[in-house]
Amino acid sequence: MSQLMPVLQSGDKTPEAVLQSLSDFLALADIRVDGDRPWDIQLHDLTLPERVLAQGNLGLGESWMEGGWDVERLDEFFYRLLRARLDRAAGQGRLLWHGLRARLMNLQTLSRAWQVGCQHYDIGNDFYEAMLDSRMSYSCGYWQQGAANLEEAQQAKLELVCQKLQLRPGMKVLDIGCGWGSFMGYAAEQYGVECVGVTISREQARWAAERYKHLPVTIRLQDYRNINDKYDRVVSIGMFEHVGRKNHRSFMELVRHILQPDGLMLLHTIGKNRRANLPDPWLDKYIFPNGDLPSLGQIADAADGLLVTEDLHNFGADYDRTLMAWHNNFEAAWPGFAERMGEGFRRMWQYYLLSCAGAFRARSVQVWQWVFSPDGLAGGYRRPGSSA
Repeated sequence: MSQLMPVLQSGDKTPEAVLQSLSDFLALADIRVDGDRPWDIQLHDLTLPERVLAQGNLGLGESWMEGGWDVERLDEFFYRLLRARLDRAAGQGRLLWHGLRARLMNLQTLSRAWQVGCQHYDIGNDFYEAMLDSRMSYSCGYWQQGAANLEEAQQAKLELVCQKLQLRPGMKVLDIGCGWGSFMGYAAEQYGVECVGVTISREQARWAAERYKHLPVTIRLQDYRNINDKYDRVVSIGMFEHVGRKNHRSFMELVRHILQPDGLMLLHTIGKNRRANLPDPWLDKYIFPNGDLPSLGQIADAADGLLVTEDLHNFGADYDRTLMAWHNNFEAAWPGFAERMGEGFRRMWQYYLLSCAGAFRARSVQVWQWVFSPDGLAGGYRRPGSSA
């Protein structure tokens, strides 16, 4: 930021001076302005430095959507930017209101919780069918056991979750934030369990109900806070990011209340490295309204005195490969959606998938799977495949 500030605060805002300041700043991440490497930025709008200084990633992302800059490999651009920690310098001092909203307000109330369903998950099941695997798993795949493609990685993730939950035939299982039902369908087919899933997306509920109508799978269009039944197992895969810091504790209280005394709960969530980090303003506005990534400490605080942590597993690096696979599918399918969705949507979706891939590659964000029990399993818990 020191390279940008002097020029932008002085009277010398000539194109040459602004371009030089931006070049010096990005050079810290080995990124060149108008360079010839795949991760070098091609600048079309000289107002970009001021927008980034004022708005951080919101200004950067909106300028991308408007065509203010281009880069051949957006994922590599963000990998270098984030690995050099330049994101901590850009726009942090000017985003006070966004930070206060996240810290002081409950942005995930019952009424607001449905916004992300309408804005993100309900844009078209055909669109997600073209981007995701055949089961429509919209969370990180598990590539660490030799998966060769997205289909295998998502099945490996579902199998891993089932094994961690120690499923047995006849169990009653709840999926909080069930999406298109990938876990429930797999668990019912392979392990003979009865599943109930809740979602705030009408399109997800409709698709899952039709896909799994032949299985003991029930889909409920409702917020998780209205659940009252008892379950042998509870799972939540890629939903806790929407719960919000004001509601972490009440989420864990609910899990404790609905889980049988000898039950297990698996929580699969994206997480941030620093408790103080705020929600990303661009993702909040355009992709996941009211999203709020938890930190390791925030999850532990929420479970404190309510649940025993049996296992904690990080495979966040696998989300890089998952997002790149989604992006490849998206680009291949785009001609069929171009007229309906438009070029603005395409650039927005590219920015979403590839900036996130770069973030996971830089290890700026993680994926954790926690296994909880109400009071600790007698004799302890063993992770599938471990020797401990």
